[in-house]
Amino acid sequence: MKLVIGHMYPELLNLYGDRGNIITLKRRCEWRGIETEIKAITVDTNTNFKDIDILFLGGGSDREQKIVSDDLTLKRANNLKSAIEDGLTLLSICGGYQLLGMYYLSSDGNKLPGIGALEIYTVAGNKRMIDNIIIESYIDGKTFKMVGFENHSGKTFLQNNVKPLGKVIYGNGNNGEDGMEGAIYKNTFGTYLHGPVLPKNPEFTDILIKKALERKYGNCTLMPLDDSFEHLTQDAIVNRFVKK
Repeated sequence: MKLVIGHMYPELLNLYGDRGNIITLKRRCEWRGIETEIKAITVDTNTNFKDIDILFLGGGSDREQKIVSDDLTLKRANNLKSAIEDGLTLLSICGGYQLLGMYYLSSDGNKLPGIGALEIYTVAGNKRMIDNIIIESYIDGKTFKMVGFENHSGKTFLQNNVKPLGKVIYGNGNNGEDGMEGAIYKNTFGTYLHGPVLPKNPEFTDILIKKALERKYGNCTLMPLDDSFEHLTQDAIVNRFVKK
């Protein structure tokens, strides 16, 4: 078996070590004997996403976000939306998460369009939400904790058929108001969890891998890995910030 992992704008969107998400996907596949190929998708790359099995879209600074926003909305919106509707496995972080939505409303009242793949919208907040974050997720019948670090001022709100990635146990989450973090639509996941998120959260990583394999090859069972070290890391964070 083989999975093609698409890394969108790696030279522009790589805040907080989010490239580590690509490394984690690759390693957890290879430890199971699953071949991987990493494809960088830049502003000069032509793709309709049909040859991609897992797509990663990270976050960046305001300047880089503007370049990416123009490229996504003008060149790739229709192809990416079609791929999402067709079940492409996609992980988007922070700014990338926001760009999949309907719009971002800036503090000066300007409405910056996203690609409209997810029925979410983001508005500029008057303070940054910076902290460790712990959430409880429920995906495909499994309940598990996820940990990470958030750093955003945008407040994201979900609508209609978009579900949250998890319930906030500690931290702010999507907007610091409704107690929810991230978004799930079909096989597309958005989150504000940096860290990077996947090395710290093996259950979530394996969900992405399994969804991509099943879309490509049909039903499958992943060989279990020894995640004791990762769980020790999670436990250390949970025990530090959650009162018993």
